[in-house]
Amino acid sequence: MQDETSSGDTVTAEAAAADGDFVQSLERGLSVIRAFDADNPRLSLSEVAAVTGLSRAAARRFLHTLVHLGYMHNNSGRFSLRPKILELGYAYLSSLTLPEVAMPHLEELVEQIRESSSVSELDGEDVVYIARVPTKQIMRVTISVGTRFPAYATSMGRVLLAAQTDEWLTGYLASVSLHGMTGRTTTGAGSLRQELRKIRSRGWALVDQELEEGLRSLAAPIRDADGTVVAAVNISTHAARRSLEGIVQDLLRPLLATAERIERDLARSRTAATVRRSAT
Repeated sequence: MQDETSSGDTVTAEAAAADGDFVQSLERGLSVIRAFDADNPRLSLSEVAAVTGLSRAAARRFLHTLVHLGYMHNNSGRFSLRPKILELGYAYLSSLTLPEVAMPHLEELVEQIRESSSVSELDGEDVVYIARVPTKQIMRVTISVGTRFPAYATSMGRVLLAAQTDEWLTGYLASVSLHGMTGRTTTGAGSLRQELRKIRSRGWALVDQELEEGLRSLAAPIRDADGTVVAAVNISTHAARRSLEGIVQDLLRPLLATAERIERDLARSRTAATVRRSAT
């Protein structure tokens, strides 16, 4: 049997037992809960004792306590978990922020495609990076969480701009200074609005060296459960490595799949938070 310390390191049961702060009764109670799964949804007292290695007397006390607290049901000596047990998982899910939800998916994507990936939100006229998994440095400026860039010159920024209302965009285009970051940057309000319409229609953005020479970036929206675009996820690569056609052909599908997985986990997190609030 293994346990985890507060730092996330795995330790043996012997080391845990030697730790004066380790609560063995809690560990045993959790082992009773973990005894129930899809293959064993209903167990008798003897079966719980056998699975957990507890004595029948100890198993009986833990089962009685869980029944009393509403986490377990006893039907003629066969025990099963009740829906209230989900509160334990919801407590974790509801505490996750968007960056925490996104990071495992970015790591998986980067491992798959060997290109950098980031998530950003719109803040005024800028995009702000809230999560990032880099591969190699492909920009002169080091990007980290908190880095800001003008939204109009980035793929993630354009995805986020395209999600805004026409009224909002009119105000944005009237106030923003569309200065050239490179010789390729779109600096005309009319041209940018036309590009945003295309992005809104097709659901993704591709920017070719408009933020920095040599940098190409593909981005897709991340939507909340109600369909509202709350962030964007991108893949960035160097122009020398991939053509525009190659980026779309090779990277668009994994990017959209990653956005979908982030959306799914984000929805679960929001649902967990709602359930947790309604239960209190």
